[in-house]
Amino acid sequence: MKTILSVATLVATLSAPALADELRLTPTSMSFDDAVFAVESAIVGRGLVIDYTSHTGDMLERTRGDMGSDVVLFTAADIFLFCSANVSRQVMEADWQNIAYCPYAIQVIERPGEGVMIGYMHRSSETMAPVNDLLASIIEEASM
Repeated sequence: MKTILSVATLVATLSAPALADELRLTPTSMSFDDAVFAVESAIVGRGLVIDYTSHTGDMLERTRGDMGSDVVLFTAADIFLFCSANVSRQVMEADWQNIAYCPYAIQVIERPGEGVMIGYMHRSSETMAPVNDLLASIIEEASM
């Protein structure tokens, strides 16, 4: 009987859908600079403040030689960090551990030979749905 329960538990575990965060990218026909402006405008237009802009692409290119690499990862890549008091309170009241995901980030990325993409990390936790919705709506507006 113990073996049957162990097998049943194993089968249930393996057949359950895995929850995983996922980088969601939206291609755009805009130039990198236009996409950056559109994302900034969509964030600020909601009354939110961009706390920090990480110029990740510049940093990686600047340090490429120092790291002994000849791989150009990005033509350009910026990450915008910001928060929403309303949405943050909502998701943290649902689960205080959601503080780990704050501030929220939207990336504008251009890779060599590829078009510009705007993206965000979609969080698998149900309690993060309001953040996912906010980020998706900002990207939808910026991509228009």
